[in-house]
Amino acid sequence: MYKALNYWVFGGFTGEKTPYEFIDFAAARKLDGIELTVGDALSIDITEAECRKIAAYAAEKKIGLRTLASGFFWGCSLSAADESERQQALAFGKKYLQIANWIGAETILVIPGATRVAWEPSRPVISYQQAWDNATRSVRELLVTAEKLNVNLALENVWNRFLLSPMEWKFFLDQFHSDKVGIYFDVANCCIYGRPQDYVEILKGYVKAVHIKNFTETDCAGGLHGFGDDILSGEVDFDALKAALKAVNYSGPLTAEMIPFSRLPDLVLPDEPLAVATADKMLALFGK
Repeated sequence: MYKALNYWVFGGFTGEKTPYEFIDFAAARKLDGIELTVGDALSIDITEAECRKIAAYAAEKKIGLRTLASGFFWGCSLSAADESERQQALAFGKKYLQIANWIGAETILVIPGATRVAWEPSRPVISYQQAWDNATRSVRELLVTAEKLNVNLALENVWNRFLLSPMEWKFFLDQFHSDKVGIYFDVANCCIYGRPQDYVEILKGYVKAVHIKNFTETDCAGGLHGFGDDILSGEVDFDALKAALKAVNYSGPLTAEMIPFSRLPDLVLPDEPLAVATADKMLALFGK
């Protein structure tokens, strides 16, 4: 299986490490790839020439760049009731897709929308119906660019009070009738609602990419502190997850995304020792 690491744990949220440093790190740890992030590791205004240069360096080091991620959509939503905000999110999404095409990534992580961002009270609260309708419009518009550039739109299951169960996800994704849209499945984010293997069983080929982390429940559910700094500690049954992925012939990326919210309110990244430990555990979990 293709094993990768997300940029944030190694390079932080302000681009403290270059993509080249991250590629070197991944090669030294014997990973298959990395997930660069747009907005910190890569500027949204990056040129085609720089993207090609990064891609060539990664190829030289035999490190894949199959996915990109971004946190941009938390503050500028594709489901926004404010049409000017939705248009800004669409503009970002189209640039994001272009960067993926230039750098050779097959998939981008996209937050489809939110009814409420619980940790950011300044963000507007909208109805589930508004989120569904506006996210649907936005995905349809982005799909035109995604299909033209041959890049997957992988919508993340995340704590956005929207698309909570695997059946909701299936209904939402079915409406687009496109093999360029699917889910960026985070195996820990879903633990508050259900079991990761059940999502894989139901969503099958819609799973375009997988984020690996873990979550520890408290009082039957839990908050952000449940996301710890040990990928092996928590509710995820990795044997069941691997069996489910094998049953649906999944061959996409498995990318560790370690943001240890257990350290709040003093969360500090980058954390290279955590990146090293996580890379080693990914190899132990999914094979060298």
